[in-house]
Amino acid sequence: MEKHTACVWPRLEPFLIGVLPVAPPSKFSLHYLRKMACYVRSRDGCFPRLGWHMWRHIACGKLQLAEELAWVYFETFDLLMPHSVERRLEWAEALSQCHTPKELDRQRGKLSVDTLQFLLFLYLQQLNRISLRTSLIGEEWPSPRSRSPSSSSERETKISSQNKNWDDQAHLAFIHTHLPELLELLVEPGQLSVSGQILRDSHLTPEALESLSLLLEGSANPGRTVHPIHKLLSRAPLQAQAGFSKLNRAYSLQQLQGFLRKTLCLNPFGISICSQSGKKLAWALQVEGVLKKAKILRNSHTAPQGSRLVLMSQVCKQTLAKDSEKLNNANVKLHRCSDAFIYLLSPLRSVTLDKCRNTTVVLGPVGTSVHIQSCESVRVVCAAGRLTVGTSFQCTIHTLTPTRPLLLPGNVSLTLGPFHTYYPTLEDHMASVGLAVVPNLWDQPLLFGAEGSAPDTSGYRILPPSEFYPLVIPFQMEGDNCEIPWSLPEEYQKAVESREQTVQEWQKTVKDTHLNKVQRRQFQALVEQKFHEWLLETGQRQELDSLLPPTLNPSSSVDHWTSSHTLDSALHPMKDQPPQQAMGRTPTVC
Repeated sequence: MEKHTACVWPRLEPFLIGVLPVAPPSKFSLHYLRKMACYVRSRDGCFPRLGWHMWRHIACGKLQLAEELAWVYFETFDLLMPHSVERRLEWAEALSQCHTPKELDRQRGKLSVDTLQFLLFLYLQQLNRISLRTSLIGEEWPSPRSRSPSSSSERETKISSQNKNWDDQAHLAFIHTHLPELLELLVEPGQLSVSGQILRDSHLTPEALESLSLLLEGSANPGRTVHPIHKLLSRAPLQAQAGFSKLNRAYSLQQLQGFLRKTLCLNPFGISICSQSGKKLAWALQVEGVLKKAKILRNSHTAPQGSRLVLMSQVCKQTLAKDSEKLNNANVKLHRCSDAFIYLLSPLRSVTLDKCRNTTVVLGPVGTSVHIQSCESVRVVCAAGRLTVGTSFQCTIHTLTPTRPLLLPGNVSLTLGPFHTYYPTLEDHMASVGLAVVPNLWDQPLLFGAEGSAPDTSGYRILPPSEFYPLVIPFQMEGDNCEIPWSLPEEYQKAVESREQTVQEWQKTVKDTHLNKVQRRQFQALVEQKFHEWLLETGQRQELDSLLPPTLNPSSSVDHWTSSHTLDSALHPMKDQPPQQAMGRTPTVC
C-alpha cells in the first residue's frame, strides 16, 4: 500500500459561519445527538432529509429548546448551504408574503436540510463550550473556582467574548479530538452496540462520507486542486488507503479514522497562514506613517471559493476605502481597529469586527453573517443575511437583514437602526449575494441569555426617529443607484422630511432678511466659525483630514474644503453625514 500523500483539513466556513458564537445548549452533547441520530433514521420524513416541523418536534419536545431558538439553528444551517442566488431571492420573496404566524409556519415547513450534515452541524456547536470536559460530561465538576460568585450570565459573556470561530488551530484540535464522535453520528444504528459504542467491524457508506464533506476537504498533494473529502477519497490509491471495500461498497470505519488522523493538517487557507504569508492589499487614501502597525492581508490570489480571507488588524486614525474584485465573496476580519473610517463597498461573504473602538464601518452586502464582538463605540452599516452582536458597548448598527438580529450576552447600550445609506452599485451587489429588500427584521432582535436564565432586555434600544440621519458615502463610483433603493420605515421617513422642511424654512428666512454684501460676509464668517467648532466637538474633523490625499497638508484641510462652501449648505443639518458631502469635494474610491 502506498504512503499517505493526501492533506486533509477542516473547512473554514462551517466553523466561521455555522457555529453560533455562544455556548451551545447542554443537550447538544453526544449523548442526546446519538439518540437523535437513531430517532431520525426510524421515523418517516426524517431521513435522508429533515424538515422544519420534525426538527421543531425534536428540538422542542426532546431537547427542550424554545421554538425560536430551534429555528435559529435550522436557519443558520441553511444559510451555510451553497444555494443559488435565485433560490435565496425566491425564498425571501415567499417569506415576505407571509402575513400571519400560520402562513409563516406553513412556509417554513417547506424547508428541509440534509439530516446527517445537520447532525454534524449541531455537534459542531460544541466548539465554543467552556472546555472539552464540559462538552463531554455536561456541567463542570464543582471546584473552588466554580463556586466563586461569578454568575452564569458572566460565564456566558466570557464564552461569547472568547469564541473560536476564526481560530483554525482550534478547528484542527476539535476535529482531532472529536473525530470518533463525528463519525459515530454518521454510522447506521445497527452498527452500534447496546451501550451505543461503535462495533469493531463498522463501516461508513459513501453517502455518509459525503455528509462529512461539510467539515473536511483536502488535496492529493500540497498545491493541488482542493476537493471535498468524499471526492478526494473516491480516487485511487487514496480510496484503498481510506479503507474502501469494493465488496460491500463502504469504508472501514476503523481504517478511515486512522487515515484521517494521519492526513489531518492545518487549513492552508486559514487565518494562521494568511497572517504569516498573505498578500498585502493596497488601499486608497493612506497616509504615510499611520499604518506602520497595521496589517492588511488577503489570500484571494491562492484560496478557492469559501476560503478567501481579508485580515485588517490595528488600522488606526485612518480612512480606508475599497471596491475591488479582490474583496468579492471574502470572509473579512477587522481586528483592533480604532478611530478609523472603513468602507468595504463590495459583495462580501462574512464579516467579523473584533475588539474595535471608535470606528465607523460601512459594508457592501454580506451574504451570510456580520458578527460584532468585544467592540466599543463602533458604528456599523450593513445589509447581511444575519447579524450577531456580543459583549459590545455603545455600538450603533444600521442594518437590513431577513433574519432576527442575535444579541448575545454582555451587550451594553446598543442601538439598532434601519439601513440608511447607498452607493451606486448597491442593488447589483445585493442581487449577487442573494439579499432582498424584504423581509427586513432589523428591529426584531432575538436575545440570548445564559441557559436557564432570562435574557437581559436592557442592553439595547431601537433608534428614535428624532436621532435618525441618512449617511452619505463620500466617494465617486460608477453605477445606477442615486438614492436608497427602498423606502425607509415610515416614522424615519417622516423625520427626514420634517428636517428637510426645517432647512427649507431656514433658507427662506435667510433669504428674506435681504442682507447686503458686507452683512452676508459677516454672517458667512460666523456660520463657518460655528461649523469649525462643530467639526471639532463631534470628531468629524478627523474624518475630514483622513480623506485628504497625502500631498495636502491636513492642517489646512477644512479651509481647503470650505472655500466654496455656501452659506445655505453650511447651515444644513449634518449630524450623521460625513462633512465632506457638504463641502464640494468627493474623493474617489479605489
